[in-house]
Amino acid sequence: MTYKITPFNSPIGAEITGIDLRKPLGKNNIEEIYQAWLDHIVLIFRDQSLSKDEQVAFANQFGNVGIRATPLENQNEVTNGYDGSIMLVTNQRDENGNYIGSLQDGEMWFHHDMSYRPEPHKATLLHAIELPSTGGNTKFANQYLAYENIPEDLKKKLQGRKVLQAYNFTMLEKVDLKKGLDGIQHQWQPIFVKHPETGKTALYVSRLISASIEDLERQDSDQILGKLIDIAEDPRVVYEHVWRKGDLAMWDNRCSTHARTDFPADEKRLLRRCTLEGSPMINAA
Repeated sequence: MTYKITPFNSPIGAEITGIDLRKPLGKNNIEEIYQAWLDHIVLIFRDQSLSKDEQVAFANQFGNVGIRATPLENQNEVTNGYDGSIMLVTNQRDENGNYIGSLQDGEMWFHHDMSYRPEPHKATLLHAIELPSTGGNTKFANQYLAYENIPEDLKKKLQGRKVLQAYNFTMLEKVDLKKGLDGIQHQWQPIFVKHPETGKTALYVSRLISASIEDLERQDSDQILGKLIDIAEDPRVVYEHVWRKGDLAMWDNRCSTHARTDFPADEKRLLRRCTLEGSPMINAA
């Protein structure tokens, strides 16, 4: 199999061309692509046309495909022939006017997928099937670089501390801690995580999901989180991906965050998502 891996001229990401992901990969190809993923954090496979089963089969070559965080009975995709391994990211509706997928319209803040779970999924794979004429781009932020950009005094202050990751399945709104966490998925995670495969340290906070720093007064916690989020979203660590139909993106949730830009609500956007199971986050202390 002949394909080409081309790093982007950006702080994160590379594209892979000349490959048909419907075909099983050889052992050497799997190892090479996996290493490229570890090196570049985000891989964009161009010009793919995968069924849901082919997408899952491709993902399974790099780990165990994960099950979504929301209960199966609450997933409207189930009634459309999908199981818990697949999420439809779309604003499309059925004949009764009901959305057929999740994260339907508009902008979405930066976040790590599944950071609110004890064992966050390590990878997300998102396949572009139908796209609006403009917008709906995905921004990826390199959290290795974000960690490097944190002032040393702040690193020392936060070394070994944890952050509360809590998510209520919104797109532009944090959890309100004053209302409590009943019924809200949440988990305390290290602020600085050690990647289990590269050994590098990454910042592990996000605007959407990180709610509070342990053992700090609320005002101090909010102020420091604000500083960390500004560093995490600094344009110097961000690549904005303008989707093409057929793109398959595969990214590492342990060392990157991602966000979505706005797009016209009257235009269809359909992407198919699956994930790979991960392990508990490792404190970099």
